[in-house]
Amino acid sequence: MPSNRRTLIKNLLAGSVAAAASPLLYSFTKEKKALKGNIHHAVCPWPYRPLTLEDMCVAVKEIGFNAIDLLGPKEWPTVQKHGVFSSMCNGAEISLTEGWNHKEYHDTLIKNYSDMIPLVSKAGYTNLILFSGSRKGMDDETGMKNCEEGLKKIVALAEKNKVILHMELLNSKVDHKDYMCDKSAWGVELCKRMGSENFKLLYDIYHMQIDEGDVIRTIRNNHVYFGHYHTGGVPGRHEIDETQELYYPAVMRAIVETGFKGYVSQEFIPSTGVDKIAALKKAISICDV
Repeated sequence: MPSNRRTLIKNLLAGSVAAAASPLLYSFTKEKKALKGNIHHAVCPWPYRPLTLEDMCVAVKEIGFNAIDLLGPKEWPTVQKHGVFSSMCNGAEISLTEGWNHKEYHDTLIKNYSDMIPLVSKAGYTNLILFSGSRKGMDDETGMKNCEEGLKKIVALAEKNKVILHMELLNSKVDHKDYMCDKSAWGVELCKRMGSENFKLLYDIYHMQIDEGDVIRTIRNNHVYFGHYHTGGVPGRHEIDETQELYYPAVMRAIVETGFKGYVSQEFIPSTGVDKIAALKKAISICDV
């Protein structure tokens, strides 16, 4: 990014330019309050388009954290240039629907992950995402056995490279119809069968509030299997403020009380017309317990 554009974005984030002048102008107070350090904050970049990854790197550093989720090898040089950490890597999966629960995808997935795991480690990162896939008429037990069979062919490589594989929990009620890993109990049982500290769940609070609720109790009872968290307001996946049904400060305190040292990543979609970076800053402040 040219130096003059980088300077402009920094000035905007500092609140020195009027927000009405352009779609990429964002207002901030000049006083930047230090984060408490109990939560390791991160953000998923896709809800903040049309901001570029360069823009997001500048924004997160100005807000006071330094991690961005869901980045692959092509994006790593950009975040590395800014001193921002790739807190959840991707790029080895086929899709959300074509996953480890169907054996016909195993050969491709095993090759993809066998290639990606050393790259993640070499880059200095520790987290890599994966997905169960859709049921497509398959019962949950068969799907779990298939996942276990396939994943055990790559977990030793993950252990060797100190990379943690995270299967994401997604709701099948609203957003991802037919997705298999849609309940924490199913994912926890798979973790138990895998028997490795290098296989955990990405507990998406938004998705699990939709499919099962009881978020705080679930976190307290199963936190050893949760290696990463995503946020989002319910209903609508918008801001995590008083407009939605979960009280995120209590959820964050529950996470902190478990001794969790991983990342909590914002993955809500700012409402239409809302200053996106200001919304992100507010969400970080809500979660910074």
